[in-house]
Amino acid sequence: MEVATHMARSSTVYWSLLAVFSWLAAAGAGLGDGGRSPPQVYVVYMGAVPPRTSPSLLLESHLRLVSTVLKRGRRADSLVVHQYKHGFSGFAARLSKDEAAALRRKPGVVSVFADPVYQLHTTRSWDFLQQTTTAVKIDDAAGAGPARRSGNKKGKAAAPANDPSSSSPAADTIIGLLDSGIWPESPSFNDAGFGRPPSRWKGVCMAGDDFNSSNCNNKLIGARYYDLSSVRGPAPSGGGSPRDDVGHGTHTSSTAAGSAVTGASYYGLAPGTAKGGSAASRVAMYRVCSQAGCAGSAILAGFDDAIADGVDVISVSLGASPYFRPDFSADPIAIGSFHAVAKGVTVVCSAGNSGPGAATVVNAAPWILTVAATTIDRDFESDVLLGGNNSAVKGVAINFSNLDRSPKYPLITGAAAKSSSVSDTDSASHCEPGTLDSSKIRGKIVLCHHSQSDTSKLVKADELQSAGAAGCILVMNDNESSVATAYLDFPVTEVTSAAAAAIHKYIAAASEPVATITAAATVTECKPAPVVAYFSSRGPSGQTGNVLKPDIAAPGVNILASWIPASSLPPGQKQPSQFNLVSGTSMACPHVAGAAATVKAWNPTWSPAAVRSAIMTTATTLNNEREPMTTDSGSPATPYDYGAGQVHPAGALDPGLVYDAGEDDYLRFLCNYGYNASTVRLVASTLPSGFSCAANVSKDLISDLNYPSIAVTGLLGNKSAAAGRSRTVTRTVTNVGAQEAASYTVAVSAPPGLDVKVTPSKLEFTRGVKKLAFQVSFSRSGNDDDAAAAKGALSGSITWSDGKHMVRSPFVVTS
Repeated sequence: MEVATHMARSSTVYWSLLAVFSWLAAAGAGLGDGGRSPPQVYVVYMGAVPPRTSPSLLLESHLRLVSTVLKRGRRADSLVVHQYKHGFSGFAARLSKDEAAALRRKPGVVSVFADPVYQLHTTRSWDFLQQTTTAVKIDDAAGAGPARRSGNKKGKAAAPANDPSSSSPAADTIIGLLDSGIWPESPSFNDAGFGRPPSRWKGVCMAGDDFNSSNCNNKLIGARYYDLSSVRGPAPSGGGSPRDDVGHGTHTSSTAAGSAVTGASYYGLAPGTAKGGSAASRVAMYRVCSQAGCAGSAILAGFDDAIADGVDVISVSLGASPYFRPDFSADPIAIGSFHAVAKGVTVVCSAGNSGPGAATVVNAAPWILTVAATTIDRDFESDVLLGGNNSAVKGVAINFSNLDRSPKYPLITGAAAKSSSVSDTDSASHCEPGTLDSSKIRGKIVLCHHSQSDTSKLVKADELQSAGAAGCILVMNDNESSVATAYLDFPVTEVTSAAAAAIHKYIAAASEPVATITAAATVTECKPAPVVAYFSSRGPSGQTGNVLKPDIAAPGVNILASWIPASSLPPGQKQPSQFNLVSGTSMACPHVAGAAATVKAWNPTWSPAAVRSAIMTTATTLNNEREPMTTDSGSPATPYDYGAGQVHPAGALDPGLVYDAGEDDYLRFLCNYGYNASTVRLVASTLPSGFSCAANVSKDLISDLNYPSIAVTGLLGNKSAAAGRSRTVTRTVTNVGAQEAASYTVAVSAPPGLDVKVTPSKLEFTRGVKKLAFQVSFSRSGNDDDAAAAKGALSGSITWSDGKHMVRSPFVVTS
C-alpha cells in the first residue's frame, strides 16, 4: 500500500488493513480442511520455456498436465485462468488443494502456490535531482550523453530529456508498468512529436470497459488487463479494462515517462512543468491491480506479455508484505523479473513502505533494482497562528483552509474536550473516535496527538468535521513530518512535538486561547534534502543478508504527477485537478525506471546488470547542504536505508566502469541460496547438459556475486572471537568509458573497527583488456571496541577513480 494523499478517503481508510487481511486469506486458504476447500487459483511455475517449443505446443502441454489431476467431468480449459508461454512456462488455474498438491509432485514443476495478493506501494522531483547532484558532484552537463569511443572523442550531446523526436535514442525505448491501469486522456500521455513505435514492438491495445484501441497512441503504445477475480476485498475487484480507477498506475507511468506538461499543479500547489524522467520513452501499461490488490497470477501474466511485447524496462511499484514474504520460487515478482532480466529487460521495483524498521525491504532478489524513497526540497506549509502576539507555529499539510487569517477561533485540546462517558484521557488526547464531547469542540480548533497505532488521521479529521469543529492540529511523530497529508476542505495541519509544546504552553497561559490554521503554501529549497523517508523499507534483506538491499533511493515524498479525475474537490474548485501529490516507494520506483530507460537508450547493448551498476555507482550520498544524507529522524543514513545513495540520472550515463552479471551468475546465486541442481536447470533458459551446483555451495558465497555493492555476514560479533577472522570477496569491472586505455586507483572509506584492503589497488585497462578483477578483504580490528560493531553492522565504501569518473560501491559487514 502506498503512503498516499488520495482524493478518495473511503478507500484510504481500509487499505492499510487490507494488505494484512488479503495475505492472511491467501496464506490460510485451503489449510486445515482436509482438502475439501472449494477451488481457488493456484500458480504452477514450470521454469524456462523449453528450447524449440512453440507457444501452441506449450499451451497444449499445460492443459494435458492439468487434466492428469482432475476428476471426471472437470475440463482443464475451463479451469485455467492464465498461461505463461513467452518469457517462462507455467499457468494459473482454479484447483482444489489436493489437485494443487498432485501437480506439485509432477516432473518439470518448479513450484505450486496459492495465488497471492500483493499491494501497491503507494514535479519538482526531477529538477531537484539535477540541482542536488550537480551541486555535490563534478559531472557532465545536465542532459549530456556519454562520450563515445567511435569517431567523436568528445561525445555526442543528447537530445533534451523531453524531446520525443527520432533524434533522441530514448524515443525507441519502451517502459512497461505493472500497475493499476492508466488514464489515457491525461496530458502526460500526449504523443505530439512522436513517430511510430519501434518496429520491434509486438504489444496490443486491448479494448475493455470504457477503453478501446483509439485510447492508445504513439506515446501510450500498449495497454493490457488481466483477470483479477482472485483478488478479494471490500473494494470491487474491477480489472475489466486497462483504464485506471485507482490513480496509482497513472501517477507512476507519468513519473517514469510522462510528456512535459506546463502549468501543472495540484489546485495551485507545487506549480511548474510536470514531466517524466524519460519523457521521450514510450509507455505500455499492464493492469494487474485493482483497489483491492494485485493478483500474483496476473503479475506473472504481465511479466510474460511485457517480455514478448518488447519492452526495455519494467517498473513494478507493488509487492508482498515483509511479514508474509514468500521464497523466490513462490514470489511472482521474483519469478517474472528473473526471466525478464534473462531476456535483457531491466526490472525496477519499489522496496516497500514498512519502514523504518530493519529487515522490512521486499523485492530483494539480486536481479531486481530495488528502490527506497527520499524527500525533495519542497514542503507544503500550513501554519498555526496563535492569539496574543499572533506568533506562527509551522505545520505541514495539504489543506485549502477557508478560515480567517486572524487567530479568532477558540483552541482546545482533545483531553479538555473529553466526553464525560469516557474514562481514558489518553485516548481523548489523541481524539480517538467516540471519545470527545461534540458540544465542547463545535466551532473550535482541536489539538490532537497522533501515533501510528491510532485510528487513521483522515478518520479522525472526518469525525471532527462532522462534529462541527473549526479545524484540527495533529501532533505527529517527528519522523513523519516530511509527508504532507491531503485534507482538502477541512482545515487540518500537522506539527512536530516541539511545535506542539509551544502551543500547549500558549493554551496554559491564555485565559481564552484562540488560533487559526492557514491554507497550505508551497515552499521550496528546503534543507536538508534529500532525507530518507520514514516509511521507506529498510535492509538487510530477510532472505539473504549477503546481497545489500535496497539498491538505490529516489524521490518518493509528495510527488506531483498525473491522476484520475477526483470525486471530491477543494472549496471553490469546479474542475478536478489532472495531477495529485502522492508519497510512497511506489513513487520512487518510476523515477529510477525513467533513469534506467535513458541509460538503456544511450547504451542499447548493455545488460540489465550494467544498467543497474551505472545507476548505483554514480549515486550521491550528500544532501543539498553538502553533508551526508540522514533519515527523517536526523540520524546518519546507512546503505540499509538508501543502498548506494540517491539516484543521479545524468551521472549514470557515463559511469566509467560497470559491474556486469548475467543469467549464469544468478543461477549460481540460486545454487548458493539452497536450490538443488534439478530445480535450477528448470529455471534456466539454457544450461550445459552437465550443469550442477558446485559441491561447496554456501550462502556465504553469495557475497561473490558480481554486484555493485558488497554485503558480508558472519564476520563481526564478539570481538575476541572475531579477532583474526577475515573474508575476501571478488569483483570484476568492465571499462565502458570513452578512453580504452584508462587507469583507475582505489580509495577506501572504512569505519573504525574494520580493516579493508583492495588488491590490486590500481586497474590498468587497454584496448585488449576491458575487464579486470579485484579482491576486497575484510577483517575485524582487534583493538577497537567500535559501538557499531557491537550492534553487528559496519558500513563504508570503495571508490575507483580515473580522475574523471568516481565509481563508488557501498559495503556492509555484519555479524
